[in-house]
Amino acid sequence: MLITRTSAFSGKENTMDLDITYDHIARWDRGELIQNVMPHLTADEREFLMKGTTPEEWDLMFGVE
Repeated sequence: MLITRTSAFSGKENTMDLDITYDHIARWDRGELIQNVMPHLTADEREFLMKGTTPEEWDLMFGVE
């Protein structure tokens, strides 16, 4: 599913193709923990869903480990 979010850091609109369904989103919206509802997503993908921030933006903001 293509998801578009506005980055909390840059204000830029970003889109990512995530392996999620409307049911996943509804469960998360109802208050279930994102890591429990969507454990198959990477940490970067979950962060994108929560804050709209891409891995590239994280690297620019905080450096690469």
